[in-house]
Amino acid sequence: MSKSMSPVDIRPEQVAAEVAALGEKLARGTKLFQDVRDEDVAIATTPKDEIWRQDKVTLHHYRPVTDTKVRTPVLIVYGLIGRYTMADLQEDRSLVRNLLNQGVDLYVVDWGNPSRADRWVTIDDYVDGYLAECVQVIAERHGVERVNLLGICEGGVFTTCYAALYPETVESMVLTITPIDFHADTVDNRLGHGFINLWTRSLAPEDIDRLIEAHGTLPGDFMGSIFSMMTPMRTMLKYNLDLLEVVDDEKKLLNFLRMEKWIADRPHHPGEAAKQWLKDLYQDNKLVRNELELGGRKVDLGNITCPVLNVFAKDDHIIPPATSRALGDKVGTSDYTELPLPGGHVGVFVGGKSQGLLGPGIANWLLDHQTD
Repeated sequence: MSKSMSPVDIRPEQVAAEVAALGEKLARGTKLFQDVRDEDVAIATTPKDEIWRQDKVTLHHYRPVTDTKVRTPVLIVYGLIGRYTMADLQEDRSLVRNLLNQGVDLYVVDWGNPSRADRWVTIDDYVDGYLAECVQVIAERHGVERVNLLGICEGGVFTTCYAALYPETVESMVLTITPIDFHADTVDNRLGHGFINLWTRSLAPEDIDRLIEAHGTLPGDFMGSIFSMMTPMRTMLKYNLDLLEVVDDEKKLLNFLRMEKWIADRPHHPGEAAKQWLKDLYQDNKLVRNELELGGRKVDLGNITCPVLNVFAKDDHIIPPATSRALGDKVGTSDYTELPLPGGHVGVFVGGKSQGLLGPGIANWLLDHQTD
C-alpha cells in the first residue's frame, strides 16, 4: 500500500503576500515596458564604417578604440542563417567590443537580406566571389598580402573553404562553433544534441528541391521554427516564466528584448546556396571528405597551412563539439589549437562566463601567431 500523503499547509496570509508581491512585480514591469524605446534595445551599436559594397553584401571596418596590437587585420565572417549582430549584441557582452579593446583591427562582412531574386546565388559565389573580394579590399587597404579570418558557424564553413582554396592569402584562421564533419553528431549521440543534423538527414533530396522551388529561398521564419523545435519547452515557457523572472529588472529585461530582436531578424537563405548547405554538407558530408566542389575546384582541407584556432562550445546542441573538432585531423598544418568554452551555441558569445574567455582567448592567440 502506498503511504498516505501529508496535507499541504497552505497559509492564506502567505498566499496573499505572494500574490501582492507578484502584482507589484508586474506593475513595475508594465511601467518598464511602457518606457522602453527602440534605441534602448538597439543591437550591433559598435561604431563602424562601410568601406565596400557589392550587390547586397557590405564590408564594414570597426573604428579602433585603442592602439592596434594585432597588426594583421581580422575579418569576421558570419553565416547566412543568422545575422552577424550576434557578435555585437550588447555593450557589455560583445565579442566585437572585446576584440577591439584587445587592440584587434576588425572588419565584418554583412551578407544583407537575400530574397527570391537571389535564388541562384551559390556558396561558390559567397566564397570565390564576395569573400574573396572582401579579403582583397582589406589587403589592399593595409598594404598586406594576407589577412586573418574569424568564421562563425556557417561563416566558419565559408572561411574554411576559402582558406583551403586561397591559402596564400590567409595569415591565420579562427573558427567558432563551426561544423566540419556534419555526421559526427553520431559520435557523442547526446540526447537533445544534433537535432538539425538528424532532421536534415531525414529529408528526401527532392523534398529539399521542392522547398526551394516553392520559395526561391530557405525562408528565415521556417528555419526559425526549426530552431524553436530543438528546445520546445524552453520556447514555450520563455515568454511567461523567463520573462516573468526579469520583467522588473531593467538591465535584464533589455537584454532579453535584444536577444528576441536578434532571433526575429533571421534572413532568408539563397536557394541554391541552401541546397548545397543541406544536401552537399548536412546530408552528403562532403566537406570533411574533401569532396565538396566550389568554382570547379575540390575543397581539400589539407591545403589549409595557416595556424588554426578552433573554438567550440562544450554544451552546443546545434553544432555538437565532435562536428567541429573533426577539423584537427584534416588540416595541413601542425599549428592547430582547440579552445573549448562553457555554454551553448549562443551562450558562448553572450554568456557571462565566456566574456573573459572568448575575446581575450582569440586576441592572445592572434598575438602569439603574428609574423614579423
